[in-house]
Amino acid sequence: MTTPVASEQTQVEPVGAEAGAEDKPWQTIVWNDPVNLMSYVTYVFQKLFGYSRDHATKLMLDVHHKGRAIVSSGSKEKVEGDVTRLHAAGLWATMEHTS
Repeated sequence: MTTPVASEQTQVEPVGAEAGAEDKPWQTIVWNDPVNLMSYVTYVFQKLFGYSRDHATKLMLDVHHKGRAIVSSGSKEKVEGDVTRLHAAGLWATMEHTS
């Protein structure tokens, strides 16, 4: 009769736990400003993001009434590009990492 061999147990963090923090999307936020017309903001959302007129108008109204709107999300690199394009169009935009 053989004696059972104690199996060695090593605790390993799941691969997804470390990658999970990296996978959480970034968000592009457009802020209200006293300069740009509402029609222009709607136009920019349509041209830069390909949003329908209705969706672009809803986002513009969020910016106007709530002071800000999340207009895109994704990888850090994508959102950085979106912020840069919004700045080039004259809008106030920042990015944040979702928690």
